[in-house]
Amino acid sequence: MTDGEIADQAFTLAEMASDDSVTLAVLAGREGRFSRDEPVNEAPVTYLEGTEAAAFVLTNGKRGIGLGVKNNTIEPTGDFRTIVLVTGRRTLCLVGRADGDEIIEIPHDSVAEVRYSTGFRKHRFVLRTPESAYHCWVHRKTDEAVLEAVTEFVEQRMVEDPEPVEDDHATSRMMYRGRPITSEDGAEPADADQESTGSETGETDEEEFTVMYRGRPVDRD
Repeated sequence: MTDGEIADQAFTLAEMASDDSVTLAVLAGREGRFSRDEPVNEAPVTYLEGTEAAAFVLTNGKRGIGLGVKNNTIEPTGDFRTIVLVTGRRTLCLVGRADGDEIIEIPHDSVAEVRYSTGFRKHRFVLRTPESAYHCWVHRKTDEAVLEAVTEFVEQRMVEDPEPVEDDHATSRMMYRGRPITSEDGAEPADADQESTGSETGETDEEEFTVMYRGRPVDRD
């Protein structure tokens, strides 16, 4: 697509979208929702197929996407960021990297559970398939109403017997496309986030100890 075609398509889809998270700038790859930097190598709109349209857009800076477990991440490099497009048939995660954008696709009919959580420093949108899970970190300025709407949107498109994602990432897998995908120090950053789960389904604790913040126990997700 030419620059003009990208701009025209992004404008059309942004005008069609009912949620304000879908903007011309983000779809055209001119900037992230909360940053002036170009988030990925290719305009996000170019990854949409045919008449596919983004209903919601979620973004984050350096946290990337957790594969299997939340701290097993594939992260953006340099000044790149992460863009998550939620369309009528799939969740499309784009992680900007120096050697090209990483693309992670989770069809709605492969989702067994969807939920979100909010925190002081970042939020998280989680999609679980029959064999794995995808943890989409979300910028802390994203309104909880958007996360709730995205969750309901995907829930309405889930099927009774979800199919595993092709090349699904097992929880224990530590590689993606031949590269290690753990954080730089090999461990999850210890931060003081107290999260509230935006779903009736609870989450099993992955830590064996309690983290305290200002005298109160917090969830380290």
